[in-house]
Amino acid sequence: MQDPTKPKVLYEIAGVPLVGHVLKLAQNLGSERTITIVGFGREKVKEYVSSVFPKTEFAIQAEQLGTGHAMQQTTLLLEHYKGDILVLYGDVPLLSEATVKNLLDIHRNSGAKATVLSAIFDDPTGYGRIVRSDDGKYLNAIIEERDASPEIKAIKEMNSGIYVFQAEYLYPALAKLTPENNQKEYYLTDVFGLLIQEFGTSSVSISQTTNPIEVSGVNTKDQLLELETEYLKNS
Repeated sequence: MQDPTKPKVLYEIAGVPLVGHVLKLAQNLGSERTITIVGFGREKVKEYVSSVFPKTEFAIQAEQLGTGHAMQQTTLLLEHYKGDILVLYGDVPLLSEATVKNLLDIHRNSGAKATVLSAIFDDPTGYGRIVRSDDGKYLNAIIEERDASPEIKAIKEMNSGIYVFQAEYLYPALAKLTPENNQKEYYLTDVFGLLIQEFGTSSVSISQTTNPIEVSGVNTKDQLLELETEYLKNS
């Protein structure tokens, strides 16, 4: 983003920081509790979030050791919670209420322990691929690009990183994560493998959005401009 002093989630779309769009979505969905996991530049992020969304709680990820590690920081806050936990990303600002409500409906109606939001990208390069079960209804695996065979790379259905978990199954799985990969990080996607291993393929369902721009994140200023253009077009 060309400014090493500014947290990415504080860059703005239509005058609102990226994380503000995401927290507004959580608010509109009627979330019982909202927890923002903060790391780099956390004081600046906390200052903004607390001023606009004063009921938001915080979990601190002092070291950036992966998405699974980030979720582990919510353990003390949520390990005894009974219900569904929706995982959103602070740099994915265009996700709609309709898409998330459909994700939650599929999750609850399927009785799954977890549900993944996916999308079809014409060019899914760089994203984890969704490998479905033989019947096409459930998740078999998420294969990261760097680990994918040519056959897997040909799959256009990608993992958005947006998930719903039943809390009672999430936290025991998080406790089992290990950093056995080249990055030495704890991957949240490894939770799905643990759930499938213990409870079978039907434990993880899939909801596919029909509008892939919704799950696009921001890593560059060009991407920020692209998403702002899309946002203004639809607002």
